[in-house]
Amino acid sequence: CRSKPKKRNSHKRVRFRQVGGYDYVTVRRVTGYLPFIAVLITDQLQPTTDHTLPATRNQASAEGTVRYAAITGWGCAVPERVLTNADLEKIVETSDEWITTRTGIRERRIASEEESTSTLAVQAARRALECAGVSPRQVDLIICCTATPDFLFPATACLVQHEIGAENAGAFDLEAACAGFIYGLSVGTQFVRTGAYKTVLVVASEVLSRFIDWQDRATCVLFGDGAGAVVLQASDQPGGLLSFVLGSHGGGGDLIKLPAGGARCPANKETVSNGGHFIKMSGQEVYRFAVRIMGDSAVEALDKAGLDYDDISLFIPHQANIRIISSIAERLRLDPAKVFIDIDKYGNTSAASIPIALCEAVEQGRVNPGDNILFVAFGAGLTSAASVVRWGR
Repeated sequence: CRSKPKKRNSHKRVRFRQVGGYDYVTVRRVTGYLPFIAVLITDQLQPTTDHTLPATRNQASAEGTVRYAAITGWGCAVPERVLTNADLEKIVETSDEWITTRTGIRERRIASEEESTSTLAVQAARRALECAGVSPRQVDLIICCTATPDFLFPATACLVQHEIGAENAGAFDLEAACAGFIYGLSVGTQFVRTGAYKTVLVVASEVLSRFIDWQDRATCVLFGDGAGAVVLQASDQPGGLLSFVLGSHGGGGDLIKLPAGGARCPANKETVSNGGHFIKMSGQEVYRFAVRIMGDSAVEALDKAGLDYDDISLFIPHQANIRIISSIAERLRLDPAKVFIDIDKYGNTSAASIPIALCEAVEQGRVNPGDNILFVAFGAGLTSAASVVRWGR
């Protein structure tokens, strides 16, 4: 027969340790069980639940200087093929006048058979790294923001990591649809400001044309393909992300949807025949949501950054619809000269639209050191995001 189990020792071992500015109190029983870990936030560490980015001690380097996450490089890539509104007139019942007046789009770029989300991402990433003067071996982390990955797995970020030779980098995909770049920028900034990493590559890349029903004029006129990237690096010079606002509104998930191809509705003969692998969108409902949430998010991001409308040097919104952009700019009382628009050339490139626009704005000389740049976006999910960036170079 079995002997009776020994009574467990009720003594506890208490250890104190500090990690990243937090005091951890670990209470462990001698027998090896770990019932709980308590985290004590010291009075020297300010809470950051409001998504502002204060200079706290967990953001300081070994020398005691404050660590910021500066954008030191940028790059974009778009396919060579141009699909104009006149081209669309030949394949679907629409007109250049109808598309332009309702969306502001005149043409968009379409990926070739040899191009994909990862190939465009690689081009944008290489240009961003070259701009920053950073070797791929110096990259600590790659975040790929995309709703159109090459595969469900492996992650597109891992394909990019391999192709650019970033052998020391971790990599993962982030999916927040058209709001993805701002999500990725906020996540990457945290890795740098906490001291976890020195160099983070944020890439946003989309090939939406592979998921378009070219007989559905409600969607086929809107979307294009492209990629944009930025390099975030640790810096002791004030700048980078000043504030961010992230939102999710899952009750509206059906308003923009790719119905089939996932675990709930895997690909089969029926999903292919009924168009389940094409983007479906309820245009009017999405428009109303976008106008409201983009305006609200922009106002909140400015408030968290401690800035007023007049402090904004340049407004770069998600390039979804010219009427949406105009409505937000009017609400913020922005001079039209401060609003960047390139939707006429590229259409809606989802997560890639903001970094592509940022690259174009820099190339046109519309971004200068010390400028406060406002990003704002919405996307499928539904998701929303806004951020304020202070340009450092």
